[in-house]
This record gives sequence, C-alpha cells and structure tokens, in this order.
Amino acid sequence: MKTAQKTAQKTAQKTARHSVQQTSRGPRALRGPGGLSVRLDVRALVVVVLLVAAALAASVVLIGTGDFPIPPGDVVRTLLGDGDAGQEFIVDELRLPRVLVGLLVGASLGLGGALFQAVSRNPLGSPDVLGLGQGATAGALVMIVLFSGSATQVTVGALVGGLVTGALIYLLAWRRGVHGYRLVLVGIGVSAVATAVNGYLMTKADFVDAARALVWMTGTLDGRDWKQVWPLLALTCVLVPLVLAHARGLRMTEMGDDVSHALGVRVERVRLVAMVTAVLLTAAATAAAGPVSFVALTAPQLARRLTRSPGPNLVPSLCMGAALLVTADLAAQRLFGAGQLPVGVVTGVLGGVYLLWLLVTERRAGRI
Repeated sequence: MKTAQKTAQKTAQKTARHSVQQTSRGPRALRGPGGLSVRLDVRALVVVVLLVAAALAASVVLIGTGDFPIPPGDVVRTLLGDGDAGQEFIVDELRLPRVLVGLLVGASLGLGGALFQAVSRNPLGSPDVLGLGQGATAGALVMIVLFSGSATQVTVGALVGGLVTGALIYLLAWRRGVHGYRLVLVGIGVSAVATAVNGYLMTKADFVDAARALVWMTGTLDGRDWKQVWPLLALTCVLVPLVLAHARGLRMTEMGDDVSHALGVRVERVRLVAMVTAVLLTAAATAAAGPVSFVALTAPQLARRLTRSPGPNLVPSLCMGAALLVTADLAAQRLFGAGQLPVGVVTGVLGGVYLLWLLVTERRAGRI
C-alpha cells in the first residue's frame, strides 16, 4: 500500500513538473553563482516596464491638469525640487497626494483582484462581484448616517466593513476548503445583503449626509491628501512582499489540489494568505477612495492577455491597476470640459462594457 502511494506521489510530481515546464516556455532561467536560479519571463518584464512608464506619464500629465495648468516639463522639474514657490505648493501639496492615492488604490485593487481570481479560479472572482466594495460601503455609511463621522472615522468604518465582509464570505464559503464557484456564489449573496443594508441606511439619512454618502459611494479622488497616502503606502509595502513570497504556491494551486499537495504546497494556507491579503488591500483602497468599480475585475484579465503567461500575474496586475486608475482619472478631468466626473463613473462605464464582453466570451467558451 505504501509503495503504491509513493509511486502515485512520484507520478504526480513528474506530471506537475512537466506541466510547469509546458506552461512556462516563455520564462527563461538565469543561473548565478552558488546555484542560484531566477526565472525571468521576458514578455512579462517588458509589459511591466511599459505599464510603469504609462502610469508615470499619465501621472505627470494629471499633476499638470487643473484650473492652473502646468506643462509636463515644469511638473518634472518641480518634482525634482527645481520649481518656483507657486508650482511647488500646487504640485507637492494639492495634486501629488491625489495622484499617489490614485496609483496606490489602483495597484491595490489590481493585485487584490488577481488574488481573488487566482483563489476562485474564475475571471469573475473580483471584489466587485464578491461584495467587498458593498461591505466597505456599509461600514462607511454607518459612520456617515448614524454617527455623522469625520473623514477619518468614515475611512475606519469602510476598512472595518470590508474586513468583516471578507471574513463572512470566507467562513460561509468554507467546506473542507474554499473552492471557486462556491466562493463566487457566496460573495454574490453577501453583496446582495450588503446592498440592501446600504439602501436602508440611505433612506434614513438626511439630505446633507445622503449627498455626502452618494459622492463617496461613487468612488472619487477629490480632496485626497497626504493623510490617505501614508497609511495606504505602509500597508502596500507590507502586503506586497508577503504576496510575492507565496506567488509560487499560488501558481501551483492552479494545477489542482492533489498535484499541489504532492509538490509540498500547503494549499489552504496559501489560499488563506491570499484571501486575507486581498481583503486587506481591497478594504484599504476602498477606505481611501471609495468603492472604485471594475478596476479589480479588469486589471488582472488585461494583464494576463498582455503577458500571455499562465499563473496569477501578480506584478503585471498591480501595474495595470495603477495605470488604469490614473488614466481613468485623467480622462474624468479632461474629457468632460468644466464638469469633472468622479473617477468611479469612468471606471464603471469602461468596466461595465468589459464585463459584458467577458460574459459573452466565457459563454461562447462553454465555461458559464
């Protein structure tokens, strides 16, 4: 009996290694001194570099956009400390924090969406569909409507609401592990309940609180300053390395639980770390900018199509999310004349079109 188990395990390991080799034809192994080996996907690296360049270029143009326009060259000189006093105040105090919040929120949503889709093995497994945004909105509305809370209290309420919603989804979806469609279905149910709670809270709000809540619920970067930058930056710096440390195990889980166990991957531990990290990133992003829709859904899928690489594509998704959000904010400010739109409106329109296309594609492929 033991011999048969060992034979089966060795067979699974060989199959897994063969699968990894087959699905990793793009990456190249770079060997260094002492036997150190690093896998490098050239196409993915090029995509990441281009996305970073696009995000930085859009950020420079966005910083120069406003009632007092600043040319991109002057923006760069000011960021390097060579601008005049007026430009330094406008750039460093008024516009740079907003852009940094946009980059960090987009990166957090892109990475969180990639983690959710990897855990659920479903392109629809994103915070927008699973209800984390609605849960964070419920926490924020409680602080606005019931306690007339300050901006800091609303942020804390949104963060707590997102974390509680994520924990509830995980517990309800647990049944000898967390698996794809069960996670998505539970998330849709929790999202419906949270939406109903939010509707009830809005009916109890007075006119001023309702208008304030409606602006926050749309998803906006208006009025963001350094108070939102530092907590989000600190959380990102802690969670991103933690996720990347589990990237290999997360990629192995896509080959199935049996093969992953045979390779020594602790599947449920990897999934738990991915879920907790994704919930924290999504809740923090929602607390900083409101429920910006569809970035977490579209960024991982666009990154995967650009890199043409299997696996969760964590770093490309992070960069794609940042580039998408600052570009959407730039479009919201420049394409509608004097009537600037919240960034959540632009991402909602674009994301809705993408979601319809994704549903049609998945249906034609017979996966839904």
